[in-house]
Amino acid sequence: MPDQGEETTLVRRVKESDLEAFRLLFERYQPVLFRSVLYQVRDSDNAHDVVQETFLRVWEGRASLKPGLSFVAFLFRISTNLVRDKQRHELTKVRSRDQIPPPIPPPDADPLGAAEHALLSDAVRRIIRDELPDRCRIVFELSRIEGLNTREIAERMGISEKTVENQLTKALRILQRGLRPLRNP
Repeated sequence: MPDQGEETTLVRRVKESDLEAFRLLFERYQPVLFRSVLYQVRDSDNAHDVVQETFLRVWEGRASLKPGLSFVAFLFRISTNLVRDKQRHELTKVRSRDQIPPPIPPPDADPLGAAEHALLSDAVRRIIRDELPDRCRIVFELSRIEGLNTREIAERMGISEKTVENQLTKALRILQRGLRPLRNP
């Protein structure tokens, strides 16, 4: 860990948009922040997401950094707020768990096609409900069910558009992996 004087210098440099100083602070504090967040959320993927979002918020808000104050305390405060947000979204997960309506096959669909369609739909709903991490699932549902675009999702959830894109990519990767057995029996 850097001493207080070194930390103050690095924070001042970050405030002036110095990427190298930001990288140094990230390398020094990411491991301890990750362990702390992992202890709170008990899920490695979610912990990585919170840590990534914490440092992203530091960078995006760098102009308002206070070099004389403890940087690690600032990181912990941001990450704690993000974890609380995650826990609030857990309630949304419970409420929306069974709200994804089953798709209705077209009336002229053949019985075998309708059965395959129902099987695929059930698998997709199960993967969304059971396998997607909370934030990933919420972003996916806002995009694919509510039809919001990346900017709208970012604003609604208070995250960056890049994080929304990352979460959508992650959701699609998990869906593809989960549906692979159905495509290649």
